[in-house]
Amino acid sequence: QVQLVESGGGLVQVGGSLRLSCAASGRTFSIYGMGWFRQAPGKAREFVAGISRAGGSTDYKDSVKGRFTISRDNAKNTVYLQMNSLKPEDTAVYYCAADRQGTPRGLNDIEYWGKGTLVTVSE
Repeated sequence: QVQLVESGGGLVQVGGSLRLSCAASGRTFSIYGMGWFRQAPGKAREFVAGISRAGGSTDYKDSVKGRFTISRDNAKNTVYLQMNSLKPEDTAVYYCAADRQGTPRGLNDIEYWGKGTLVTVSE
């Protein structure tokens, strides 16, 4: 069993930055590919970013490329999402996710979910 706890969400103005963190406990963190997904009000949950077990490979949703950076520290059992140049359309609940098979991309890849942290980008 893996427990994932997100933090770092909040209210930020357009163009601002936030860094989300996800602390993992339970089984060995480094055996899981990790990812961030988000769900805006009235919309389906979607992939945002993923990172491989050792952190050597990353993947991003097209609309966040160049603005968001996913990283991980396996010594601290933590994955991060640095979000810069935030836009109103980035407003959503952001979820941390773990995939035993590798770098997550789809909802069906996910074995464990966090409870989410709300990011609100104001005009």
